Amino acid sequence: MPELMRLHVSHAPAVLAFELANRAYFAAAVPDRGDDFFARFTDRFDALLAEQEAGVCAFHVLVSDDGSVIGRFNLVDIEDGTAELGYRVAQHTAGRGVATATVREVCRLAEADHGLRTVRAATTDRNVASRKVLTGAGFVPVGPADPDRIGGEPGTWFERDLAALLPTSLPGPVEG
Repeated sequence: MPELMRLHVSHAPAVLAFELANRAYFAAAVPDRGDDFFARFTDRFDALLAEQEAGVCAFHVLVSDDGSVIGRFNLVDIEDGTAELGYRVAQHTAGRGVATATVREVCRLAEADHGLRTVRAATTDRNVASRKVLTGAGFVPVGPADPDRIGGEPGTWFERDLAALLPTSLPGPVEG
């Protein structure tokens, strides 16, 4: 069964492998991270760990039984009871309810571990899968997102009131 874990320095090789293996898949739905992201991966990863240590972000990885990363779920800009959510799952994992269940769990952790009251997420209007994940995890649309913030495309902000948490459970083992 996949396990949601707080990002740790030991996850670096598996996170890089996840990003490389799914680069084209992700780029079909969100702006590509670019070659510089991969060339400077170690520096960027270390910066993420420093942000997490400072308490301004909380990064999580969803790890399969074989130790590979099959998803990333991040709470960023934690401040005044709110944070922004970002997530991505491996192509071979998509469409199985894993992202929705894990977003629900991250929302539970956001309240329990960080005292958050609200989690926000923005997605492009064409990213139907992400919109489905968000609504399935209890988020509601609250207005347009700045296109400059989400790759220059029209999009929508979604919000989740954590006082009304949905039950959470990760799905069974993921094949693939």
